Amino acid sequence: MKKLKDVKGFEKLRNEILAKRDAKKPCIAVCKSTGCGAYGSEAVIASLREEIMKRDLENKVDVLVTGCHGFCEKGPIVLIRPRKIFYHSVKPKDAEEIITETIIKGNIIDRLLYTDPVSGEKITHEYEIPFYKNQERIIFGNNEKIDPTKIEDYIAIGGYNALAKAILSMTPEQIINEIKRAGLRGRGGAGFPTGMKWEFCKNAPGDIKYIICNADEGDPGAFMDRSLIEGNPHSLIEGMIIGAYAIGASKGYVYIRDEYPLALKHLTLAISQAGELGFSGKNILGVDFDFTLNIYRGAGAFVCGEETALLASLEGRVGEPRTRPPYPAQKGLWDKPTNINNVKTWANVPLIINRGADWYSRIGTEKSKGTMIFSLVGKINNTGLVEVPMGISLRKMIFEIGGGIKDDKKFKAIQTGGPSGGCIPEPLLDLSVDYERLTESGAMMGSGGMIVMDENTCMVDVAKYFLDFLKNESCGKCTPCREGITQMHAILTDICEGKGKESDLELLDELSQVIKASSLCALGGTAPNPVLTTIKYFKDEYTAHIVDKRCPAGVCKELIQYTIDKDKCTGCGLCMKRCPHDAIVGDKKEPHQIDDSKCIKCGVCFDSCKFKAVIIK
Repeated sequence: MKKLKDVKGFEKLRNEILAKRDAKKPCIAVCKSTGCGAYGSEAVIASLREEIMKRDLENKVDVLVTGCHGFCEKGPIVLIRPRKIFYHSVKPKDAEEIITETIIKGNIIDRLLYTDPVSGEKITHEYEIPFYKNQERIIFGNNEKIDPTKIEDYIAIGGYNALAKAILSMTPEQIINEIKRAGLRGRGGAGFPTGMKWEFCKNAPGDIKYIICNADEGDPGAFMDRSLIEGNPHSLIEGMIIGAYAIGASKGYVYIRDEYPLALKHLTLAISQAGELGFSGKNILGVDFDFTLNIYRGAGAFVCGEETALLASLEGRVGEPRTRPPYPAQKGLWDKPTNINNVKTWANVPLIINRGADWYSRIGTEKSKGTMIFSLVGKINNTGLVEVPMGISLRKMIFEIGGGIKDDKKFKAIQTGGPSGGCIPEPLLDLSVDYERLTESGAMMGSGGMIVMDENTCMVDVAKYFLDFLKNESCGKCTPCREGITQMHAILTDICEGKGKESDLELLDELSQVIKASSLCALGGTAPNPVLTTIKYFKDEYTAHIVDKRCPAGVCKELIQYTIDKDKCTGCGLCMKRCPHDAIVGDKKEPHQIDDSKCIKCGVCFDSCKFKAVIIK
């Protein structure tokens, strides 16, 4: 494809691409994201292509290699269009049957269909599956329609139309006003209004300005940005080019962690393709507007998700935050005005320009507009990535989209907003998922991580886990964060080991307030959230650990004891074989016993027993 010199050339190219596409032609879309790739989707793709070649169907059937479809629990996922058939957990050995039965004969393969866990009904179409039916996938839904390595696929679904519209028929001021009217807020951190942020940067004095995409996704359990870049990198690129035009920036960077090899591969290729066609570079689409986009690989420091730490890292310095003001919009990269948004924020921009602020602002709540992509993980039946309108309830997220708690156990809490978020209990399940309501509960939206916990989760241990993560990820520059989090973690460790004192709860609260009030950046400022919310909503568990010296969930090793119920033990010997310290004794087909002096409380016996004879006290 030749470099486009103007909008007429773009329109001609788009029409040529669309003319070559046959909507009636069978297409087998296979997810090859990091998740489905781990399940073996590459072998599935190879087997499908082999079966197609055997039958000389290369010109009659397409195999589309896509990014993540969201339902990661069921990978590898295969979609067959135009019939919209959804197959899951597909293996290479299924390829022959898919081609012979579904493609050639038109038959449905029942064993590959999704089974509704409540009704037992087999569901054929993707959007009839509860996981998808309750979503509104205006961004993430495009993943399954395109090969992320082919720019023509993105153009075919309307890609770069928004860029052409923005730079050819809108002024920078009109673009910013459209983003402001849409109500788009940053899809990470505190949710600052995006249009206002752009306006600050545009109005800042200086001829040289930069824009940056923060793709340094480091929350435990979060993989939204990675999957969006893997599956649709051009949506991010198009949004950034529009933002650069609106702000007056000529250069941009995507700051992405080096642990994302597939995302890096696809992003690098997409930037190259966009440049070759003329969507970036000099005189974009014939307009006096130049813009180049580069990639900067981060080393995986969680603190570099903070804007000023990210800037320091980009400049080649240690990734440490600095005091604000001045804000990056005033004095950012190399002391020039700089606008920073994350992946999901930039990907929203082309949608708003194409479909208008009025359309976008109708989605969501009064103050939280549009959709949000969450990673829904933990003790839940349907794990994966979900895109929902702002304002959806936690209950609907967990029990309708997520399919409820695994093994029919009781829901205990959901942790939202990453390691600095908060744990929300069962009485607040009807809470609206938006910026204001989550903050009021003591949690936060963050970048969209959600971890579901069941009755067997110890909330004191959860708080300790997140404090341990934040302690290790703190840059150490400021004393409240460096020392305060370390001391809080030490107190939580004592509580989990049965060494806690009743005065510890008051001390934890006092430390939390000091850290929140005096830390240099948001890592420290929000670090106490897991502790404060677990004390607020699960104080009884802290009391049990401190006063009764027991862990109600049976998690904290120093506060539990494993024993065997003689009435339930059949003497099968499985626990004895798997015990790493020979702590289980007994004759075959006779009830066994646990030698407490040897038991290291690893839980292998509990997990191994098929008769539920091992009990935690």
